[in-house]
Amino acid sequence: MYIYMSHESYITVKFAQHGQAKIIPALKVLGEPSRLRILCWLGLECRPVVDIINATGLEQTNVSFHLRVLREAGFVRAERRGAFIYYCLADPDLLRILHDLKHWLEARQALTSSEVGQHVKLVTHRPVTTKSREAT
Repeated sequence: MYIYMSHESYITVKFAQHGQAKIIPALKVLGEPSRLRILCWLGLECRPVVDIINATGLEQTNVSFHLRVLREAGFVRAERRGAFIYYCLADPDLLRILHDLKHWLEARQALTSSEVGQHVKLVTHRPVTTKSREAT
């Protein structure tokens, strides 16, 4: 993935095929509500499984399943501390990414329907210029 500025001063993101192959499964993992709840609840702390069960209200087998999926996707890491397994975010940047996404979605929802309608009207009613072809 790389970001570049085009000649029209628009910032775009290009995903190479291998980049798409990485982001799509990650988004699918994050798209499951229980997993997202677990990640957000962990925050920057390492927590034992029993605390995750109590905080989420999920059954132990369900929490274990979601933690395994999150671990295999690289979102959390497990640490053994005596008889207990603690789970932590693998990278604290994940919290910032989730926070930014949440705020972006909230800002989008804050738009009134008239603002959305005006935006759509502006985008869809741009003048289109075409070059005429000369017959050869």
